[in-house]
Amino acid sequence: MKNIIKLFFGSIILAGTLLSCEKDENKVFLEDAAAPVLSSDKAGTIPLAFVNQGEKGITFNWTNPEYKFTTGANSQDVTYLFEMDTTGANFTNPKKKQLSIANELSRTFTQAEINDFLLNQLELTAGKPHSVEFRVRASVAGSGITERVSNVLIYNVTPYAIPPKVNPPASGALYVTGNAVPSDWTNSPPTTQKFKVVTPTLYELTVPLVAGNSYLFLPDFGSWDAKFGFTGANNANNVDGDDFKFGGGDIKAPATSGNYKIQVNFQTGKFSVTKQ
Repeated sequence: MKNIIKLFFGSIILAGTLLSCEKDENKVFLEDAAAPVLSSDKAGTIPLAFVNQGEKGITFNWTNPEYKFTTGANSQDVTYLFEMDTTGANFTNPKKKQLSIANELSRTFTQAEINDFLLNQLELTAGKPHSVEFRVRASVAGSGITERVSNVLIYNVTPYAIPPKVNPPASGALYVTGNAVPSDWTNSPPTTQKFKVVTPTLYELTVPLVAGNSYLFLPDFGSWDAKFGFTGANNANNVDGDDFKFGGGDIKAPATSGNYKIQVNFQTGKFSVTKQ
């Protein structure tokens, strides 16, 4: 009887061991992957000029990291995140440019595309030299495998000025009005609600905002004929900042009342709202 019991439990242990081994064999592990190697057809400088905006600016190439798993090689579903940032920021800049590219190992950018990244994404000053860097991050979607990061390429660039995305007010003035600001809705706001002109395309104002209420930008004191507002439906904007246009809809204020700095950037066609 004891021998039978021993055989019974021995069978259970053996079966459990075999099942465990089978499960381990079914697990997929990363065995090897190299960091992608980034290269390009330009060295040191990316030429940019408004008259050549449609021409090629630069071509980047990178190698496949050749992810190898216990189940074999995987070179098909690699996603690459192409990144551009100012030199020294180490790709921590919240304004850095990121572009997701599936499977491809090359990407060509026109001069206009690179210039747009510089002006409207990184928000660099036109007509002045800047140092920027590029890299590629490779990953396999859904695998949970650590990504592989390429080498960094650094270039000197001088973005050229382009027409603003939204034409600045011909009056050279801008006011805020609405039930989110002290004046309530009026086309004759007090001078405390008049923006400071920082540059011909950048206006700035610090003003108290009432949580959840609405506001608009008026270029002409005493008139409702012109306005700037959100590009979408009334109050559907991101309260921390979004796109705007001439004749746009009401803009919703942040969820917490307080003093906020509002920046209206006609060059990029975006406004931002920052708690003070």
